[in-house]
Amino acid sequence: MSDISHGSFANVGSYEAAASPWSAAVIRPVHANVAKRSLDIAASLLLIVFLLPLLSCIALLLRLEGGGTVLFRQRRIGAGNREFSCLKFRTMTVDGDQLLRDHLATNPSAAAEWRQFHKLRNDPRITKVGGFLRRTSLDELPQLFNVLRGDMSLVGPRPITAAEVQRYGERFHDYLRCRPGLTGLWQVTRRGLVPYARRTELDSLYVGNWSLRRDLLILVKTIGAVVRGSGAY
Repeated sequence: MSDISHGSFANVGSYEAAASPWSAAVIRPVHANVAKRSLDIAASLLLIVFLLPLLSCIALLLRLEGGGTVLFRQRRIGAGNREFSCLKFRTMTVDGDQLLRDHLATNPSAAAEWRQFHKLRNDPRITKVGGFLRRTSLDELPQLFNVLRGDMSLVGPRPITAAEVQRYGERFHDYLRCRPGLTGLWQVTRRGLVPYARRTELDSLYVGNWSLRRDLLILVKTIGAVVRGSGAY
């Protein structure tokens, strides 16, 4: 299964380029699949119960570090173009937006990195606890509640904001067919090292060739990616 982590999908159910946005295959919504939704509900509920002590410890650390809210909520685009509040543990300073604007305005190399990856390896907004949470992907654990609620799926495209829609072009039609995922092809393909254009391609590949077996393979690969911390920052 090493082909997933290197961006080749030949040995994982023969991933191929997704069909035209208007083909019959693409029009059928993946988020309507009963088996996929059943797996989401059962797994997210079990994980929330099992990880509750860890979630509580992280919340306490964030409170002790500097006050402020424990959770960060951001509006994201879901299946069928429905917006929802995507949950994460707060990893940035309270004045993070202004810090980012100032940093990009005075640092051309950082501005170029932001345009290409939509994230920064050396982000001035990240707190000490937040940096650890990001490297270990623990900041995304609250999204299990999004999965349980039906906003997201365990596996799917990376949840995007309204400002990112134009960067998807015609591939946005593929994105809308599926609930955004806690993990996905992007997560197991070197994550932060994948250019944004490649992310949109991976989302289309996933949606256009979805199967429950492939979801399970991606979940297995995610464990390895998180343990290695590959591409996470």
